[in-house]
Amino acid sequence: MIDLYTWSTPNGRKISIMLEECGLPYTVHAIDINRGQQFEPSFLKISPNNKIPAIVDRDNGQSVFESGAILIYLAEKTGKFLPFERSKRIATLEWLFFQVASVGPMFGQLHHFLRFNPGKAPYAEQRYHEETKRLYGVMNRRLGEVPFLAGQEYTIADIATFPWVARWEWHQIDWKEYPNLARWYRTIAARPAVQRGYDVPAIGATIQLPPE
Repeated sequence: MIDLYTWSTPNGRKISIMLEECGLPYTVHAIDINRGQQFEPSFLKISPNNKIPAIVDRDNGQSVFESGAILIYLAEKTGKFLPFERSKRIATLEWLFFQVASVGPMFGQLHHFLRFNPGKAPYAEQRYHEETKRLYGVMNRRLGEVPFLAGQEYTIADIATFPWVARWEWHQIDWKEYPNLARWYRTIAARPAVQRGYDVPAIGATIQLPPE
């Protein structure tokens, strides 16, 4: 049994989707970041950076924070979505860290300036909007070569990236420029485990599909 400490954000959704994909039983502990619950001392013991998500594996008492580390931990625990073959494993980790180092931080800054504080910092809005479009382009080119980010197989790299792209309505992009990414997005959005894991904790969130 996994204890999942999370909220309805892209980083939180990565882990609930992964747990659903792996078929692991888990208990949800909602950490309401709008009320500052991530700063409570009890959560600090699990997540030293005061950020969701975090997990505790009741099977062995192991706690893990940082979404990328949690995905790797769960993949290794279950033997799923992280290939053993060296070249495939490296490709999966490359694209996982692409999400962790680029997609998440840049999209997150775009949300901060363009979505929640429009008009206050035009330079920042332009900077992060242009970088977001560049990252969309990187993914679109890659997905013109292979079905999934790491290659032929669906992996933790896709699981990590999907919830961030799922906020595409905030990004002010033209999907006609990214047909390969749109194909990938629709493929993943159709997975039952993704649909189940997307609304955790339950707030009625639904996956929005790009226009045809």
